[in-house]
Amino acid sequence: MTINNRSKGAKGEKIACDYLLKNGYKILETNYHYSKFAEIDIIASKNNVLIFVEVKARSTLNYGHPLESISPNKLKRIYMAMLNYLEHSSQNYLNYQLDIVSIIGFDNSKIEHLENVGFE
Repeated sequence: MTINNRSKGAKGEKIACDYLLKNGYKILETNYHYSKFAEIDIIASKNNVLIFVEVKARSTLNYGHPLESISPNKLKRIYMAMLNYLEHSSQNYLNYQLDIVSIIGFDNSKIEHLENVGFE
């Protein structure tokens, strides 16, 4: 039985949330929509830092590593969504960053967490 992309994404985000919670993060929001082209999968906090998390999940590596699917254009859209969230938030966040969580496999998942990914 194959899982469609939307349910793969939801399952990947659930795995990422569980991983983040287990590692001391507080989940503030999921699936924050900025526009029809930009969404932030998870917004979390840890140690007074607001963390925007992009989740990429694949059931296998047959079509490449999940991180390979993040284009510079995708990063630009995430960045715009981050700025929108910060602008409309009732709190003033001084420290924030973008993390990427990569998940390979939905049972016994291999999780990679890239912290504080920069923009160019």
